[in-house]
Amino acid sequence: MKAYLDIAGAPARVGPYAPAVRSTSGLLFCAGQIALDPATGKIVEGGVEAQAVRVCENLKLVLEGAGSGWNRVLMTTIFLTDIADTPVVNEVYGRYVSQDAPPARQTVAVKALPREVSIEISVIAE
Repeated sequence: MKAYLDIAGAPARVGPYAPAVRSTSGLLFCAGQIALDPATGKIVEGGVEAQAVRVCENLKLVLEGAGSGWNRVLMTTIFLTDIADTPVVNEVYGRYVSQDAPPARQTVAVKALPREVSIEISVIAE
């Protein structure tokens, strides 16, 4: 197992976890990302669409920092505090994943997320 603890440009860790871990089989497990601006450490403003963009960009940084990319994502889990935000999130998410071979995905409504954000996304990639 290889843990990627500090990834250049990605948001700083806020707890005892790795932003990404690569298994001995080569799978990359990326911890959930929220809408933290890596430059300021603050949550982006502008609602769920702006948060979804920031989350996808944060995941892009983590994936690339670990030698992968959105085109190698196999499974995505999206956590939303309001399931009615799904169409907006789908539109943003669709900009990042392959339309010909999109990853498997689950979307889950949750009561709350860290720092009162509206969305968190985690992925498993090659």
